[in-house]
Amino acid sequence: MTEYQPPLRDIRFLLDHITPIEELAKLEGYEHADADTVYGILEEFGRLMSEVWAPTNQVGDTEGTRLEGDAVVTPPGFVEAYRAYLEAGWGAVPFPEAYGGGGFPRLVGVVMQELLNSANMALAMAPLLTQGAIEALEHHGSEEQREVYLTKMISGEWTGTMNLTEPDAGSDVGALRTKAVRQDDGSYRITGQKIFITFGENDFTDNIIHLVLARTPDAPPGTKGISCFIVPKFLVNEDGSLGERNDVHVVSIEHKMGIKASPTCVLAYGDDGDGAVGYLIGEEHAGMRYMFTMMNNARLGVGVEGLALAERSYQQALAYAQERTQGYAPGAARGQKSLIIEHPDVRRMLLTMKAYTEAMRALCYKVAEQLDVAAHAPSEPDRTAAQEMVDLLIPLTKSFCTDVAETVTSIGIQVHGGMGYIEETGIAQHYRDAKITQIYEGTNGIQAMDLVGRKLPLRAGGVYQDQVRRMRSTIEELAGAGPELAVVHRELAGALDALEQATAWIMGKGMADPAEALSAATPYQRLFATTVAGWLLAVSALKAKALLDAGSGDADALAAKVVTGRFFAEQLLPQVHGLVAPVLAGKADLFALRPDQL
Repeated sequence: MTEYQPPLRDIRFLLDHITPIEELAKLEGYEHADADTVYGILEEFGRLMSEVWAPTNQVGDTEGTRLEGDAVVTPPGFVEAYRAYLEAGWGAVPFPEAYGGGGFPRLVGVVMQELLNSANMALAMAPLLTQGAIEALEHHGSEEQREVYLTKMISGEWTGTMNLTEPDAGSDVGALRTKAVRQDDGSYRITGQKIFITFGENDFTDNIIHLVLARTPDAPPGTKGISCFIVPKFLVNEDGSLGERNDVHVVSIEHKMGIKASPTCVLAYGDDGDGAVGYLIGEEHAGMRYMFTMMNNARLGVGVEGLALAERSYQQALAYAQERTQGYAPGAARGQKSLIIEHPDVRRMLLTMKAYTEAMRALCYKVAEQLDVAAHAPSEPDRTAAQEMVDLLIPLTKSFCTDVAETVTSIGIQVHGGMGYIEETGIAQHYRDAKITQIYEGTNGIQAMDLVGRKLPLRAGGVYQDQVRRMRSTIEELAGAGPELAVVHRELAGALDALEQATAWIMGKGMADPAEALSAATPYQRLFATTVAGWLLAVSALKAKALLDAGSGDADALAAKVVTGRFFAEQLLPQVHGLVAPVLAGKADLFALRPDQL
């Protein structure tokens, strides 16, 4: 496996020109996040990722995680890598200063998430799940709960988990049966079993703070009856020290296709007594609302995982293509074999990987930037507009980045030829690791349902129309950009026309019959997301061309941005036209056969 190098040049282009960090630094609370400070942080953090974390990635895949009694043992080097991250205080960077955080923008945290996941996604799951738990407590916990738990979680001394899934309640969270019974002292006793709990146990930290969804005895059925509880592995004494062991234990860990070094645990609550001690977050029966605070941002995080794995696969495929010789490229003199990077089909594969990866990065960073604006912009209209953009783009980001990660990591194997199918090269690991991202935090089919059922109707379609106006504005700018970007202008305009046609069907016939809308949801989501990705790469190409015309910046890097935008527009964006027919087909053939005929 090749060494990982953080793509700081590509990251800086976005932070300079597409999601400007200097503009975020003008917002109240972010004044200290100027570009020089941010780039210094990312350079130092990237060094830790490339030198300490990345070398543990393949050994984690080979060794996996094992269970000894009810203790998890992670692969060699994992504890040391986590401690290096902990001791440097990296986990605190994007969190509130009031609880020991660095107070930096969400955008900076998302960039760091990319580097974490590219270096070692399995290991990155520990701090990233903790971040989700932090967000839920920050928004919905009491001041006392925040004081007890947040400082240690933000520092990374304690980790956190999300406990939703049960054996009989997967994506249908409303079917969960874990119980919570109130005690005289105001605490609750939690009994039940949870599955698929990432880092439900670890050998990194002294304590783990589980956020657990459960039902109180008088709870109404379905999601309306779910409450959210803090269940620490060790109870916390009044002075902040650790008390007795709580009645929550790991029963087993799953044997998975990928991210083998991330312990995916089955947790039992209350097997040894009257139940694990838990503490209610906020109000009873509001647990799903609280969990969605965490899940919405977690969906962005999963999209970043897809981006990160695509970047790692691309780096490895590019390095291999630059050293592997085979055959003779067109026009090559006979004698010494050509590097495979000189063959047209390998060039096509590498440019496809590069274009998709850059589109994913632009999409993830744009959503993160808008989250910062939504939280810190001085005017209410600006905050509302930013949050609406986030709401619309979140399902697109999660689904597009993870679906395309599967494509990119598969191409990475293909670039290696037969060697790609051999585990020792390490390239297949990225493909196996990527698959779970399409399932995490609501499968991509659920994201499509969310898009057509909840996001398109926002403000009677006004949020969608705002996004269309942004893309139309870019198309108008492209019209005057000259012949170099003429193909981008033509293809983006055509893609937007296809999106408008498909949206009209969804908003008309689809909304009249939910089964029609849901049957078309997945191809519609891919059509929409691909169009947005093409828009963002068009914006990047326009900016790069303007800088080139002004004689500013790294000419080679900027020229590559123009070509990448053009390649996406000409060779990848036209896929949207083939997605219109599946949208318009609706439900007819999906339900033309009885289940026994399938």
